[in-house]
Amino acid sequence: EEKKTEWLVSELKSKRPLVAPDLECTDDVREVLDTFKMIAHLQEVCPGSLGTYVISMATVASDVLAVVLLQREMGGKMDQLLRVAPLFERLDDLNEGPNQLRRLFSIPWYHELIAGHQEVMIGYSDSGKDAGRMAAAWALYEGQENATKVADEFGVKLTLFHGRGGTVGRGGGPSHLAILSQPPATINGRLRVTVQGEVIEQNFGEHENCFHTLDLYTAATLEHSLAPPLAPSDEWRGAMATMSEVSCERYREIVFKTPEFNPYFLQATPGQELGALNIGSRPAKRKSNAGVTALRAIPWIFAWTQSRFHLPVWLGIAEGFQRVKEQGKLETLREMYRTWPFFRVTMDLIEMVLAKADPTVARLYEKELVEDQYHAFGEQLRNALRSTIDIVLEVTEHPDLLTSQTTNGGQGSINTLKDKLAMRSIYLTPLNIIQVENLKRLRDIEEGKVDTKGYVPVMPWAKQMLSLHVSKDYYHAAVSDTLIITMKGIAAGMQNTG
Repeated sequence: EEKKTEWLVSELKSKRPLVAPDLECTDDVREVLDTFKMIAHLQEVCPGSLGTYVISMATVASDVLAVVLLQREMGGKMDQLLRVAPLFERLDDLNEGPNQLRRLFSIPWYHELIAGHQEVMIGYSDSGKDAGRMAAAWALYEGQENATKVADEFGVKLTLFHGRGGTVGRGGGPSHLAILSQPPATINGRLRVTVQGEVIEQNFGEHENCFHTLDLYTAATLEHSLAPPLAPSDEWRGAMATMSEVSCERYREIVFKTPEFNPYFLQATPGQELGALNIGSRPAKRKSNAGVTALRAIPWIFAWTQSRFHLPVWLGIAEGFQRVKEQGKLETLREMYRTWPFFRVTMDLIEMVLAKADPTVARLYEKELVEDQYHAFGEQLRNALRSTIDIVLEVTEHPDLLTSQTTNGGQGSINTLKDKLAMRSIYLTPLNIIQVENLKRLRDIEEGKVDTKGYVPVMPWAKQMLSLHVSKDYYHAAVSDTLIITMKGIAAGMQNTG
């Protein structure tokens, strides 16, 4: 890495061209070079039309320097280059990110280039998928603190770009409280966030909602900057470090090291069908293998939400709390919940998701879709869910998951939340049942167990609708479309899915 950085800096300082115009290269390389040429063209004809170049899965300082060099080599003028933001996503990258920023800022040429401003994106989605919600939340908190300290050390104004999704497992939640729960001195009047999934429609779909959302962001940014939240004590940091380590270890043990997990996930959720049904904005996987590691964070969360298990949000948390409790620090956890905004918001969001979980529905998916040999593993996971609910209630001192939480950022009163969940359940549970049945049918089709060619719709309206379908395999088309409708319905009812 050190040699690579030195070489990149020497090329950036040099005025001779690095890439020949007639360079022979693969199609993938040509696509990258052409993209940078188009960036340079757009910046020339319409300066400022593009914002930040975000480097997904960034790990080292040379990632940033390489993008700067490619911009220049493909015709970009130095005063028109896109600002480059490393995106630290996984747990190790979040922990190492501040050190890489120090390496970048220590390079005089780069420090002069950025003119005292640097943008850094932090990923909530892949960090949660990599380490579990509790470990990811703490890594994000400490990562922001340490990155800000490094920036201050070099006189750089740091803008943190929060890559949040709609679901709690991807950093979602009420925007106002999410901002107020960020570490002290990390916002300072500057904030960027991603808005994606169904959250776009919810927050910006109508004129009133749009300006209300902007009001919330503005007010929270000002409040955090002018009246920073309480900083954690050393004792609280120690408790969080313990919970983070233990919960991460347990999460990774189950998700990445348990042989039964991958087949159970693929069978007990519509995870493997998401990519084939083409209902997302991006491919479901980064690579074409069946492993959880290659699966993108959005379908990972979405699949568990469909079966109402919500496993990525809570897995490993019970073990982390239990370890701290065994150390005689239960009262410390309760004090953290009462007085520390970060911990309270984190707990309230987890509690809200636990209230939406339904082990009975998850058991239905298992019973109808999963091979018998994995049922014991499923029961183990459901027991872990029950243990998590018990320990969360013990820490928050709530009698049940639907207790009124006056500062929980929108969960509302006990009656409001209870009524909403009860009302939605009337529609959600039948949709889950229909989804399970159509998952069985679709998998039977793919395994060749059903002859779909002989299917002829009986009802006139069905004939008319299916005649418009691209596929003339009407049975397969009907099953696939029904499955998509159930996914959309469950997502709308569960909310927090994007």
